[in-house]
Amino acid sequence: MGFFDRFSAKKPAPTPAPANGSDATHAAHAAAAASAPPAAPAPASAGGAKALLATAREKLTAKDLPAALALYEEVLASSAGDRPDVLVAISGDLGSHGHVAEIVELVAPRYDAERHGPATGLNLLQAYLALRNVDAAQHVLDILFGLQRPELEERLYGFSNAIGEMIATPHAAPPPGVVGGPVAGADAPKISLISISKPIWFYGLEPMAAQLLPPKEGRLRRVAFAQLALPGYPDLAAAMKKPEDELGRLSRALPLWLAEAFYFSPSYAPVAAIAVMHPADGAPAHPMIFGAEWTTDNLRQLVDTSDGGVDFIVTGALRAHAGDYEALLRVWDVKTYRERKTFTARWTPVTADEALGRLHADVRAFMEWSPASAAFAYVPPAKPRAWLDTLGASLGLFLAEKAVLPLAALAPSAEAFAHAARHASTGEAASFAFLTTRARLAKLDSSVDLAGEVALTRSPLVNEAKKLL
Repeated sequence: MGFFDRFSAKKPAPTPAPANGSDATHAAHAAAAASAPPAAPAPASAGGAKALLATAREKLTAKDLPAALALYEEVLASSAGDRPDVLVAISGDLGSHGHVAEIVELVAPRYDAERHGPATGLNLLQAYLALRNVDAAQHVLDILFGLQRPELEERLYGFSNAIGEMIATPHAAPPPGVVGGPVAGADAPKISLISISKPIWFYGLEPMAAQLLPPKEGRLRRVAFAQLALPGYPDLAAAMKKPEDELGRLSRALPLWLAEAFYFSPSYAPVAAIAVMHPADGAPAHPMIFGAEWTTDNLRQLVDTSDGGVDFIVTGALRAHAGDYEALLRVWDVKTYRERKTFTARWTPVTADEALGRLHADVRAFMEWSPASAAFAYVPPAKPRAWLDTLGASLGLFLAEKAVLPLAALAPSAEAFAHAARHASTGEAASFAFLTTRARLAKLDSSVDLAGEVALTRSPLVNEAKKLL
């Protein structure tokens, strides 16, 4: 993880077992705790560094930055001020509350990679990225590469790509992975998140809501499935100016698929969070591609802009090379911003349905998914890979219908229609997706031949949807 790699609970808690991806941070905490001399002098005002850090965190939560900074200065001036866990805590708390400039001011002069380890360095690196200080970010990145820690290499290459994007587009918004940081000038591109709160194929069938959607009652677990990052994706700036490709479509379709499934569970209120880039020059918007995984700061921004808040967020990354694909999902508990679980899936075109079906089932099992009662019974698709293409195309046409994206930013309309027609008979949801796709294309693209009969699933609900559209 990195920037904001720590727990935000206000009460001290026992040191947890290391979560996947954050071993360096927890190791720094454990090592410092084990090596701290028992008789070390503590600041008299609050009974030690730990108490002062907790009080400073509370001041940040209360939006009293000057008071928090005074407490941090007191800790840093004490004998505990050079401990790795202290620097991680200070940089993490400041970053999680959006005070990245203060990280540079307080932590950068004191940071020594060999003595303090990589966790604080990752926090400092992302602070420089958020401030668009390319030279300083590059310097810290070089130091972290010099530690020769294999477990960090993939993340560091992700930051290297982010720095490259900054160099290539010096007046752009913060690079993928630090979305929401300060931007250079009012003419910078803007990134907006779009929340899809119902199955994407449902939009257009609203009069059938009582028949298609399960009732939502009582205390629901709110979960957001974020668009996946594409680490190592070549030339992001150029790619986002072209029609979406397979990986870009999958990065949006996977969270849509998970959100769709959890909508049909009585315990959950899910959304899929999809990003759109708005160029500074007034050019049409285009789908966003994230070059690095979402940071905890990005998660906080999503929570802060979500109606009713969020209990869990699922983020992740997608990679492809020479026909081999890999997806990584991370489940975050928003209460503590702790990574609770990771899931991985690897597949080739031949094994895609089996691997993706297993990934979907594993996520459902971990989050205790159970089916809801409704006239429409949700059934996971037998061919997940084809269904993901259906969902991705449905999303694009939905956003085009709402004038969020132009058709030119999407895959060819004729291909989307042919795919939806080919799979329309594989289930009720596939038939609904075909019908809403055809209805949108009738409004958006007169060049597509929509004539001809298409085989649909035989059911009263599908018949009613056909009449409605």
